[in-house]
Order: sequence, then structure tokens, then C-alpha cells
Amino acid sequence: MQGCVNKENMKNWSIKSPEAPGFHKVIVPENCDCKVAQMYRLNLPAGESYVLESGEMEIHPVILSGEALLSEHPVLKQTMQKYDSFYIPAENTIKITAVKDCIFYIAGAKYEGIGQPSFRKYNPNLPYGDIHQIHGEGIYSRRVMFTLDPNTPASRLICGLTWGGNGGWTSWPPHQHEKDLEEIYCYFDMDAPKFGFHISYLESGEIENSVIHTVQTGTVVQVPRGYHPTVASPGTINTYFWILAAFTPESRRYDLAIADPMFENAK
Repeated sequence: MQGCVNKENMKNWSIKSPEAPGFHKVIVPENCDCKVAQMYRLNLPAGESYVLESGEMEIHPVILSGEALLSEHPVLKQTMQKYDSFYIPAENTIKITAVKDCIFYIAGAKYEGIGQPSFRKYNPNLPYGDIHQIHGEGIYSRRVMFTLDPNTPASRLICGLTWGGNGGWTSWPPHQHEKDLEEIYCYFDMDAPKFGFHISYLESGEIENSVIHTVQTGTVVQVPRGYHPTVASPGTINTYFWILAAFTPESRRYDLAIADPMFENAK
């Protein structure tokens, strides 16, 4: 668990990610409560290129709109379309060229020597299993597609895409994993007037002390600690790229979430 967090801190957990062209630091340790989970955004107009350098980090970009070509990398030379993703470890460089206007959300964390370059093509028809899953039921049922699953070698990151139900809840029951991992929610495909709510509270059952953030396309919410359910307005599907970053490679696991016992059996 990182640092001292209170309700005033929590009000600043929601950030509007930049829409201007270029590479942007959105969630980084020097300006946020998250210390191991990092998030960047790359907006690349058609015809332009950007050379992405991982430095000391592992990074995991997902394309949320547009089309791009990957080049100048010894392994990754693919065409990227919506929801495709790739992973590179530290000390890697790759050139991204936009065929159409592109938006990338990029996860980052410290590299610990585990993980090799990989590419994942989005396939909505993939059978349910390790990568494509349904979580919850009824009004809190949601579809999850791992972009970087626990079985794919990496040092700290586990990432994926989630689509909720129309007006439904996601990340239910409320849960926390503050001793082992930090999380970032990066919302997309929720253009106004569509919206949802991202709810954060620190202690079991203390809903009256919640901080509620309105979320739409481009909203990024950090979760360094506490419980965090989300809900969509009627006519809206909560849609987000989530980033889990473990404090150690040993805690890079997807089964460490602790449900709030006050709501664990609520259906």
C-alpha cells in the first residue's frame, strides 16, 4: 500500500487525458498517487510516425481507434487495427506509423527481466477461456478481453479491455487489491452524452465516504488503494482499458482481488 490516501487525494484520482497530437504522460509516479502503475496516451495523425522507446520499463500499447503499422523492430512488424495490442520489455524501440488517425492507451511499469516482445490481434469471436471471459451475472455481467494475460510472460503488468452491459455495473462486487497491485481505468467509446460513474471508497461498507468521478471517453482514473465499482448511465456501456501493475513479479496475479464483504453476495 503506497503512501497516505484520504478523501481529498481521491478527488484528484480522475484525469482527463490529452486529445492533442503527440505522446502524453497521464499517470506517472511524480504527479499521481499510483507509484508502480503508469499510463500514457499517444495521439498520432494519419501519415505521421512516432518512435516509442521503452527505456527501463515494460510497456503495453493498445490501439483504441485508427490503424497503424509497426516497424523498425526485430520481431514486431504488424498492422494494428482497433483493440490490437503489443508488449515490449525494457530497452526496446519500435516505430509506429499511423495509416489513419490513431489513439493509443499505453500501460507501463518497471521491467524486472521477465517478458519478451509479443503481439495480440483482437478477435471478438475467440471462444471463452483464458483470454476472452465473462465476469459477473445479470446487471453486473461484463465481457473481458485480456490484452496481456497472466500466462503471457511479463514483469508486473496484467491488462485488458472490459465492456459492461447497457446501464450496468462493472467491477462488481466492489473489490480492492491494494497490498499487491495498483490499477488504472482508461475509459473509451463513451462519447457525450454517454457517461458513467467510477466510485472509490477506502474501507469496507463505507459508501457514504465515496468519491464519485464522472467518466467518459478520455477519462483516466487511478486506483492506488480502496474499493472501486463502476456503473453506466442508461444507454451507456462502460468501456475501459484497465491496467494492473504488481508491486513485485510474485504478485503479478489476477486472483488477488478482495471483495468488500458488505457486498460480496449482493446480486
